[in-house]
This record gives sequence, structure tokens and C-alpha cells, in this order.
Amino acid sequence: MKVYEFDKFGIENLRMTDAATPEPAEDEVLVKVHSASLNFRDLMVVGGRYNPRMRLPVVPLSDAAGKIVAVGKNVVSRKVGERVMPLFVQKWFDGRLDLAASRSSLGGDARSNGVLREYATFSERSVVPIPEYLSFAEAATLPCSALTAWNALIESGNLQKGETVLTLGTGGVSIFAIQIAKHFGARVIATSSSDAKIAKLKALGADETINYRSTPDWEQRVLEWTGGQGVDHVVEVGGAGTIEKSVASVRIGGEIALVGALSGGASIDAVPIFMKAISLHGIFVGSKAMFERMLKEFDRAELRPVIDREFGFDEAPDALRYMQKGEHFGKIVVGF
Repeated sequence: MKVYEFDKFGIENLRMTDAATPEPAEDEVLVKVHSASLNFRDLMVVGGRYNPRMRLPVVPLSDAAGKIVAVGKNVVSRKVGERVMPLFVQKWFDGRLDLAASRSSLGGDARSNGVLREYATFSERSVVPIPEYLSFAEAATLPCSALTAWNALIESGNLQKGETVLTLGTGGVSIFAIQIAKHFGARVIATSSSDAKIAKLKALGADETINYRSTPDWEQRVLEWTGGQGVDHVVEVGGAGTIEKSVASVRIGGEIALVGALSGGASIDAVPIFMKAISLHGIFVGSKAMFERMLKEFDRAELRPVIDREFGFDEAPDALRYMQKGEHFGKIVVGF
């Protein structure tokens, strides 16, 4: 089979090589991967910012969709021919995240290689069926970005109809957050650096939009639109440069879901957090049980991901370079 791996950090060091097709163990399934999608984490992994001491070589990417082509002799819950997605966190099935489960996320080190390969084996417990209405490309966008947004707003955030959600930027998590929030009857305020993307946000259903380049004090605009009260929920993806503005934008007793740090780590002034009784939650994707609840609701409503662009398998490094530019709206997919 064909597989991508890197033994030195940097997109320029990502190479396609030949490897033996794996055989499933007794409790495993062998999946022919048809599509994979990119997350910002993948740029960090390949670039050496995720874990500079990572053991190499590593196969990158965590999110994929494919078809089961073989099963181990003890497999009972899955069968050949099923379309499936692997869990991002392979050993987080339900309940609270623990240390052992947190170390089982795909594509983060050599112990748990990623999905940028033609075939991969997974425990039968660590894959879930793809809803029939979704293509492989669409399904490949769900395991990390969609589940992160779902956890932030529904599982952890307990979003209610009529509440207001603030989203930042137009990456995968933010776009899914808008879709989920609108589906549950929330009002959405969305930010972007581009007027062209602002138009797409409005078409997606955002009620209010802000160009944060032309309106650098965007937290003041948020307060104006909420009558000085602030929003109920913020899906915070930025980190440095945005977290303080998010704290200023949220209402007393509101929720901030910290799902990423695209602009790096940040020092946070704790005073407004406790003075406003803000709940600040770190969101690390989600469990299998959360994923299954999300998929059931997505299937019922036939919610479809927003795919910006699809690259061929031999164009995988170009897909990472495209993400690096930050010009995408929604998800970037690699088709096999």
C-alpha cells in the first residue's frame, strides 16, 4: 500500500512510500481508506509544534472514512463492507477522559500512527458507521472538527434554543459550530478577516458578522448586538490575541469552550473570569458515546459538512500548504 510519513519535521519532508498492507488482529478491522480530512493539529504535528520530541517516523492525519475489507476472527460488532470512521481518540468510549485514553489520539506520534495511508487497522470498538446520506469525503470531516463543536455546544455547553453563540474564524470547528447552533435554534455572531468569507458566513446562517481586521475591537460590537449583556457561548479557537476579547464578549455566567490555540498560548487575566462567573471549558474532541449521539442528530437532520476543497492522494503535501495559508472556508479533504 501507499503511505505518507515524515522522519523530519516540515511539510517538505512528508514523503509517500510503500509499505505492507497490515493484517487485522483478532479484535481489529482492516479499513480501506477512501478520504481523509485536515485539522490545524495536523499542521502542528508535521511542523514539529505539537510535540517537538515526538518519536519519528510518523504517519500524520487523524480523520478518515473508508470501508471495512477484512475483520479479525473475534470481531462481532462490525462486518466486511461497512462504511466507517475511526474515532479521533481511539480509547475514549464514554465517561470522563483519562490519561490512557488521551494518549490514544490518532496521528499524534509513532505509537498511534495516523490515517494518511491506503489501509489501516483499528479495534472494532474504535470505529463507528457512516450515516448513509454522507459521502466518504463528507464523513471524513466529522471525527475531530464536528465532534469538537458538538461537545463544546451540546455536551459541555448544554446549548438552549434562543441563546447566542459567538464563533471565531472560518475553520472546520467554527463552521460546524455555526451549523449546530443554528440547528438548535440559537443566534450566531461570527467573525472573519475577509469580506468574501463574511458573505459565506451569512449564507450559512450567521445572524451577525464582524470583520475583525476592519473592526479590531470586535468585542465591543458583540456587546452592542447583545444589549451590553454579552453572548451565552463562545467557541474559542484562537488563544493568544482572542481569549481576552472572548472573556469580554461573554455574559455573566456564560460559557467559553476553549477548543484550540491557533495563534499560540496566552496569558489570561483571571479577574474577569471569576468576577463574571464564567465557565471556561477545555474541549478535547469527544468520546465515542458523544460521537454516536452527534451522528444520530446529524442523520436525522441530514446536516452536511462544508468542504472547501478536495485534493488527490498524491497532492497531500499541497493540501497541508493550502491549510497553512489560512484561506479555506470549512474543511479540506484528501481523496484516495
